[in-house]
Amino acid sequence: MAKILVALSGGVDSAVAALLLKQQGHDVYAAYMRTWMNEEGSAILADCPWEEDIKQAKAVCAHLEIPFEVVNLIDAYRQYVVDYLVAGYRSGITPNPDIMCNREMKFGVFRQFAEDEGFDEIATGHYCRLRENADGSRELLRGIDRNKDQSYFLALVKQEQLRRARFPIGELAKPRVRELALEHNLPNAKRKDSQGICFLGKVDINAFLKSYIPDRPGEIVRTDGTVLGEHAGLHHFTLGQRRGLGIPSNTDFKNYVVTGKDFTQNQLVVAFDEPNAPGLYEREFTLRELSWAHTAITSPQEIEIMPRYRDPLQRADFIPEGENTAKIRFHEAQRALAPGQVAAIYAGDTLLGGGFYEE
Repeated sequence: MAKILVALSGGVDSAVAALLLKQQGHDVYAAYMRTWMNEEGSAILADCPWEEDIKQAKAVCAHLEIPFEVVNLIDAYRQYVVDYLVAGYRSGITPNPDIMCNREMKFGVFRQFAEDEGFDEIATGHYCRLRENADGSRELLRGIDRNKDQSYFLALVKQEQLRRARFPIGELAKPRVRELALEHNLPNAKRKDSQGICFLGKVDINAFLKSYIPDRPGEIVRTDGTVLGEHAGLHHFTLGQRRGLGIPSNTDFKNYVVTGKDFTQNQLVVAFDEPNAPGLYEREFTLRELSWAHTAITSPQEIEIMPRYRDPLQRADFIPEGENTAKIRFHEAQRALAPGQVAAIYAGDTLLGGGFYEE
């Protein structure tokens, strides 16, 4: 049996993960990762649920009779997630803080903390699975519950991180996880699932960014140059965005959609949301900073890609262009894949790795 530290969030998924590990006879401990200080923010962080999360996590541990502690990772979170998030929006890309949380925080800083404290592995409430090979390497597989599968968010996690990981609920469907929590009278069995930025709670992203990036108003223009209105700052918008543009649709009930950003002119480019809108649908992309969970792809071949979270897998041709860069050509054009977002690469149920879309 292993000595395992569970990353307890206060939610039902990680609570059931701890429950299952204890039932299996492991030496189970739990920790809450403190990654944000509400005092440092303002009213925009008023809904940050960390105090209630800690209360719920503590109650679960008391019920399961396992040790609990709060681990202060605030400085690392600022460095690896907040700075990355702000720098991304400032430069015009669309960052993915949840993927960065997993690579740098849960399976980076937190995993290292667990190792330093003498734990064999860490466990989380992710809906994904692990398969161990004869040589001791591990492969990451999609969760049984396709509606909750979270393997996409682990697209940049490396092999050395997977070797110290467990995902106890990956073989279960969400309804069964909730049933187990109720059957075992877990204190948070009926708590709703959290939504929002990783570890920040229900924070409005534009309100959050206002604390870091000053607005720089500019023109909203059609692809033919016609001026339609004014935007507050290009960092507030992403490719494919339809809501919150601040301009009316035309009389044919067509909606405008963001198709580009002109940083030289500080212009937000829009078009009617149609299949032939310039720049909205593309087949060919460059992936940079490729990361592999198991074995790197080094030769041209056909692969499967999840273009973004919850998208169906798409066939694409993969053409390596360097150690950490590749060209991908989707068999079907993809809508509004923005620079900075992450493509997750699969072989059937197995996650191979991922990379960032380049501008």
